[in-house]
Amino acid sequence: MPKVRKIPQRMCVGCQEMKPKKELIRIVRTPQDSIEIDNTGKKSGRGAYICPRVECLQRASKEKRLEKALQRQISKEIYQVLAERLET
Repeated sequence: MPKVRKIPQRMCVGCQEMKPKKELIRIVRTPQDSIEIDNTGKKSGRGAYICPRVECLQRASKEKRLEKALQRQISKEIYQVLAERLET
C-alpha cells in the first residue's frame, strides 16, 4: 500500500485561511533583522505566509497583520514589491 504524504498547511495572514504551503508566498524576517520575500520557502528566520491575491495583501496591510506576524515594522517597499509580484 502506498504511503500517503501529508501536505504542509499554513495560514494566510490576509484571509486567515489554511492553504497548502506551496500555494502561498512566504515573507521572512531574517536573523539579521531584514524583511525579505522567500522564494524557496527555506530561508532561516521568522516567516509569515500570504495568498497570491491582491485582496489578501490589502487586508494584511490595512490591519497590519504582516507586521504583527513578523514582529517588526514593514516598509512600503516590501508591500510594493509584493503588489508587483501579485500583478504578474
